[in-house]
Amino acid sequence: MLDKLKSLSKDTMIYGTSTIIGRFLNFLLVPIYTNIFLPGEFGIIANIYAYIAILNVFFTIGLESGFFKFASTLEAGSKKENFSHPFFGILFNSLVLSSILFLFSSDFAYLFQIDASRNVLIKYTAIILFFDAIVVVPFANLRLQRKPKLFAVIKISNIAVNVICNLIFLMIFRFGIESVFYSNLISSIFTFLLLIPIIFKNITFTFNKQLFKELLRFSLPYIPAGISSNIIQVINRPILTALTNESTVGIFQANYKLGILMMLFVSMFEFAWRPFFLQNAKETNAKEIFSKVMTLFIIVASFIFLTLSLFIDNIAQYKLPFKGYLIGKAYWGGLFIVPIILLSYFFYGIYINLMAGIYIEKKTKYLPFITGIAAAINVLLNFILIPKMGMMGCALTTLFSYIAMVIGIYLVSQKYYFIKYEISKIISIFILLAVFYGAYIMLGVYAFWYIKLMILVCFTVSIFIFRVIDIKSVKAVIKFK
Repeated sequence: MLDKLKSLSKDTMIYGTSTIIGRFLNFLLVPIYTNIFLPGEFGIIANIYAYIAILNVFFTIGLESGFFKFASTLEAGSKKENFSHPFFGILFNSLVLSSILFLFSSDFAYLFQIDASRNVLIKYTAIILFFDAIVVVPFANLRLQRKPKLFAVIKISNIAVNVICNLIFLMIFRFGIESVFYSNLISSIFTFLLLIPIIFKNITFTFNKQLFKELLRFSLPYIPAGISSNIIQVINRPILTALTNESTVGIFQANYKLGILMMLFVSMFEFAWRPFFLQNAKETNAKEIFSKVMTLFIIVASFIFLTLSLFIDNIAQYKLPFKGYLIGKAYWGGLFIVPIILLSYFFYGIYINLMAGIYIEKKTKYLPFITGIAAAINVLLNFILIPKMGMMGCALTTLFSYIAMVIGIYLVSQKYYFIKYEISKIISIFILLAVFYGAYIMLGVYAFWYIKLMILVCFTVSIFIFRVIDIKSVKAVIKFK
């Protein structure tokens, strides 16, 4: 079992390193954006990118998940056919959708609550969506082939180009918010060019009717599930825009970005987790491995949550060497939502853990129901809580939605693929987390930095005192070959 955990740890570290570097480079833009853009301008950017996230599901139509399923087992078709069918499916679909979005940009600007004078941003969005969609399968192929280093190099290159272009367009040419879209467009095209050799190496023009039917049957349920999932993540921006204003959305978005470390951890885990559980599902001790992974994930996520929640004020108000702060002063009014956002990512990570059973037992048909219910809860609560609580209502709605997803997927997954999770240990972790975070809240203004550090140390020590995990287990997992 430890060998399997070490294997997952190794892939997670490689993907994680690339993700951390890439997201860190991307996060460097947040201080620039928040010290240059007014909250209202940042709100426009956040609103458009919320729609990009939702539209991306319509562009990829679940074929990335289908690729993982059939390319990993070769149940139908050859290796090249399993690459080509989802790739061409996304290519043709994206071409049609991007053309519609580009030609009717003024109409979509109105739908997206964007001023008609900025409809050119929608045209840029159409092209960005096209190039981002057609590289999904090549990237998935790198993950399946266990080539995390090449994956990492291309991903980091994409983000580096994006950041450099942003700096040039913002600091030198001063193009305003258009700089964000110019940069994204250039980096998306650049990434596609890097992946062309991989595409040509794996492509074939033969058509396998049986494979295509099976691919669609497996993949299509991911469309409503993907839409629902993205609604949970980003629909609050358009609703917040409609119920408040673009400035509130800008402040919300800037503080949402401060959840980056939890997001990084969940993202790098997700990259390694899906190929890992698919390839190890037939191992005799697979369920024991998956149970241990859940416990370890929750321990690390708890530490990240507590660390960031305790020190978020200090982090955001850090004065930069050049003019301004890590987060522009105009955005500090939203710092109170950050712990809620961190907790939301935390529960999303638990959801990712629980997806193993549904994938392994081919019960993806339940995903639309699980995420659909959570999305409905999200939309309903946004309209109820935002008028009463503003951006805090927006943040709480995201948290409640992820909790609903965790409950739903746990019930379904355990029914078809029962895993004996270490429930007593997991409950102990959450109790300890609540106690120490509660102590911080009660201290209020008296929670000086050294008090915060003491709380963090006590929480960490308590994990070992209450035997939630032992030092030998930690060393065994992190000392992989």
